[in-house]
Amino acid sequence: MNDLKIPNLNNKSKQYLFKNKIPLTRKPKIKLIKESSTMLAIAGLLLSISYAIPEKVNLFNSFISNLNNIIVNCIKIIGYLYEIIIVLFILGSLFFSIILITGALYRIYKIIKRKTKKINF
Repeated sequence: MNDLKIPNLNNKSKQYLFKNKIPLTRKPKIKLIKESSTMLAIAGLLLSISYAIPEKVNLFNSFISNLNNIIVNCIKIIGYLYEIIIVLFILGSLFFSIILITGALYRIYKIIKRKTKKINF
């Protein structure tokens, strides 16, 4: 149990947590050239894939109409959700009122029953 080391969170000397994590040396030119060539290759691959897709204009037009249909359907869902919430509120209030009425009638029954059991000799 002594091997467990809990970090001290109240240590004020470590105000800058990532101060020592920043590399202070520059990257070599060969590494920069490798990274930039990789970026160019990926960009070229993405452009060639997007160029190979046929009928891009039709896809964009259908995208806009589909987006419009999605917005209309979301508005309908919100309207139906409002009605569903109202129905659930009505059912819940009916259930709660039945419980309250039953409890009140049971208390009245207990009060009446208690008074009739008292027999004085």
